[in-house]
Amino acid sequence: MPDHDQPAAWQPRMTDAEATAEARRIIADAYRPVPQIPTAFRDTTPLPTYGTTPPVPQPDRRIVPAWAAGTAVAGIGTGAAFVGVGCGIWLACQGFAAVTLTSVLFITLPIAAVAAVAAAIGSALRSLKTTHTETHHHYAGPVRQETNTISAPAYGLISRNRNELHR
Repeated sequence: MPDHDQPAAWQPRMTDAEATAEARRIIADAYRPVPQIPTAFRDTTPLPTYGTTPPVPQPDRRIVPAWAAGTAVAGIGTGAAFVGVGCGIWLACQGFAAVTLTSVLFITLPIAAVAAVAAAIGSALRSLKTTHTETHHHYAGPVRQETNTISAPAYGLISRNRNELHR
């Protein structure tokens, strides 16, 4: 049977003097200034007018690769062309009583399928051609080269960008 005079988790109590000293210590720690550590440094020394040249940042502002944009434009152009051809055939066949929209679709759908397959094959060949790209950098002088990779995954209908720079 537990003793009802003592609390369940019994702890020794502080005296008033100890409690006052502990409170003053906590308040002093809370108001103690935090040492300032610099988080960035900018070198403001002037660059030499002649001699070795420091590297110059050359940011890449491309959003979509060229092959992807080309494939999209080719797909839109192919689709627009076949819609136009299909509408033209449909309008030409309007004069014939026996021709229906279903028969026009049966004529134009195989043509559109062949064009879609041709566009897909052309896109695949173009992307295979551009998978191996070589970049040559020519420097005259001492150079320090850094490569940073920024991954910004965006998945789903509503996405949140967390731009993380891994070093």
